[in-house]
Amino acid sequence: MTTAPLSLEHIIRPSTLTDKKPPVLFMLHGYGSNEEDLFSFAPELPEELCIIAVRAPYILQPYGYAWYAINFDDENGKWSDDDQAIESRDKIKNFIDEACSTYGLDENNVNLLGFSQGTILSYAVALSYPDKVKNIIALSGYINKDILINSYKDNNFDNLNFYSSHGDMDQVIPVDWARKSPELLTALGIKHVYEEFPAGHGVAPQNFYSLKKWISDKI
Repeated sequence: MTTAPLSLEHIIRPSTLTDKKPPVLFMLHGYGSNEEDLFSFAPELPEELCIIAVRAPYILQPYGYAWYAINFDDENGKWSDDDQAIESRDKIKNFIDEACSTYGLDENNVNLLGFSQGTILSYAVALSYPDKVKNIIALSGYINKDILINSYKDNNFDNLNFYSSHGDMDQVIPVDWARKSPELLTALGIKHVYEEFPAGHGVAPQNFYSLKKWISDKI
């Protein structure tokens, strides 16, 4: 169902739980997509999860949305607008609080699922504000250290758990970029699983089954 206005547009699948605050999974789509993309996973995910698929704030022409601009020019090649990314990082953090309060969700069991640009933002939220989230599914993305808060290494990451995956034939985000993420998570002492699949820039069926089992075991 479509919801009453909050700070970010979204669609929601309520939890089946009625006796307590339910856990929540926020879905953050990739560049040029929208909130309906990852929401297609919802029927296959645990019913006790409240699932909220969020629309990124920046409108692209002729269609789609982005968490931040990706620019292409002859001098600089392809580059990301990190200022916009930092703004989106904090919009997501604030939206988590808003949604948990509005929908009566368990603020101590907040989970993120991101794809591509949505994964880059999921990493940024989790590493900058680890008290806000618990489990993170990071699909086809990487850690951009330039959009983390400056003092992120001083955070307490004991509560965090990551499932990261990437296609080994990804032509949009090189798999070598993704392979650096588990190295950083290990250095920070963060629990994580990293998997690669014979796929391009997408979620292969075996990748979905693996992440489904992982989140089902964690919530």
